Amino acid sequence: MTHFLVTDDNPKGYRMEDILKIIRKDIFLRTTKIMEDERPEAQTVMDNNVKILGLMSEAIYIAESSTAILEKSFGPSRSGEPRIGT
Repeated sequence: MTHFLVTDDNPKGYRMEDILKIIRKDIFLRTTKIMEDERPEAQTVMDNNVKILGLMSEAIYIAESSTAILEKSFGPSRSGEPRIGT
């Protein structure tokens, strides 16, 4: 059973792209709080967060692509009925 994503056992869960967007927003907001901190540690953390944000955006694009493929091929998701797999 997943804790966050939509499954048969968790029909009120999130689509992958939606939860990734929430996480991306949190990282962005946290990163803006350290922008003015000139200490090397803060700058390294900010640089790392910027890299993570780019990877998150790529992951969101991939997840949205998967959702589009599933919706085009099998229609909208219905609670309790997996579109692919078992």
